[in-house]
Amino acid sequence: MTIAYLVAKWLHIVSSTVLFGMGAGIAFFFIRAHRTGDTTVIAAVSRDVVIADALFTATAVVTQPLTGLAMLWISGASFLQPWLVVSIALYVLVGCFWLPVVRLQIRMRDMAKQAAATGTSLPDAYARCYKAWFALGWPAFLAVLVIFHLMVAKPAFPLPH
Repeated sequence: MTIAYLVAKWLHIVSSTVLFGMGAGIAFFFIRAHRTGDTTVIAAVSRDVVIADALFTATAVVTQPLTGLAMLWISGASFLQPWLVVSIALYVLVGCFWLPVVRLQIRMRDMAKQAAATGTSLPDAYARCYKAWFALGWPAFLAVLVIFHLMVAKPAFPLPH
């Protein structure tokens, strides 16, 4: 293995860890804040959640495919390995869940900030956004776990034609 491959692999592993860890951490802290019912707490935590997603999660989201492609290119491996095709499909699916989640987090942050500033309760729209955020998070979280398994095990299975 070349140094370039090992660097790409290291970055790939670190960014996948950041992606998974940030997702789990953001969910944990946002759920905990939401359960307080305190608009000041929710506003502060949701502000940090949006910042963390922008700084860490988005960086990992970009790093993952770049380092994966680099490893394939350096190694000369096939892009059509079944485990890789499924991993890529799941990664795209995760993105399809993550993008609306980010938008919902921004909306909830704004609603919580407004409620905290005015001393009012969270609007009904906040509860709807929270339910959608929670529902969208689960399939993305589970898909990332499957991707981890595929990256490690690299199972051989036939793809449908």
